[in-house]
Amino acid sequence: MPAYNAARTLERTYHDIPPGVVDHVILVDDVSRDETVEIARQLGIEVVIHIQNRGYGGNQKTCYLEALRDGADIVVMLHPDYQYDSTRIVELIRPIVAGEYDMMLGSRLKRQPGQHGIPALDGGMPVWKYISNRFLTICENAVLGLNLSEFHTGFRAYNRRLLETVPFLLNSDDFVFDTEMIVQAVQYGFRIGEIAVPTRYFEEASSVNFQRSVVYGLATLNVLRRMMLHRAGLRRYRQFSARLADVISPHHSEAILGERQ
Repeated sequence: MPAYNAARTLERTYHDIPPGVVDHVILVDDVSRDETVEIARQLGIEVVIHIQNRGYGGNQKTCYLEALRDGADIVVMLHPDYQYDSTRIVELIRPIVAGEYDMMLGSRLKRQPGQHGIPALDGGMPVWKYISNRFLTICENAVLGLNLSEFHTGFRAYNRRLLETVPFLLNSDDFVFDTEMIVQAVQYGFRIGEIAVPTRYFEEASSVNFQRSVVYGLATLNVLRRMMLHRAGLRRYRQFSARLADVISPHHSEAILGERQ
């Protein structure tokens, strides 16, 4: 759980996690100004606290390094803002456990069987956010050769092999980190699937404002531009060619990657 000022929603998110499914919960606090850390500790969650704010992407980097260090075989990333239905973790990881996919996304835009309407809008997603999400997703599908309903979800799962391979430490410390993870997964030949998950938009749930969303959208398009240049051989980016073992400190690689590398 990458957390920043999640005190009002953390407990509800945590208690919705199905019992007996998750072996270990790690929360990385990015210098919250509320009681996020205290509540997490009361819930028995392992807490890692950043000395200074490292941003959304920087928070995830710590999350994945700690999960790898802990020996995780499957890592679920879940925003602790109660926007995503954590009861769906079982469905999310099932295709990874079965060996069908290496990465799974919980899509707010995908319809459940028999469902009508637009799920994200029914859950309260602002219309402008839905339109921008769809536009970016269409662009990403076209460039990456995928057919996903959403790329911009904060509910996803990875197998260990993917996290040990892609050089996610070279990614942005901002929100575009999520897009970079998908682009890297495609570049390194990993399989990506998705399930439909309901969304909840309400006052306490974290949400990126319009200005930040514009910055995020431009950053997403820039990632696609870099990927196309890399594929065409016009420019090389370590982000799309190195491996995690190449960019991690040798003083930490054994503890994090173990003997698997």
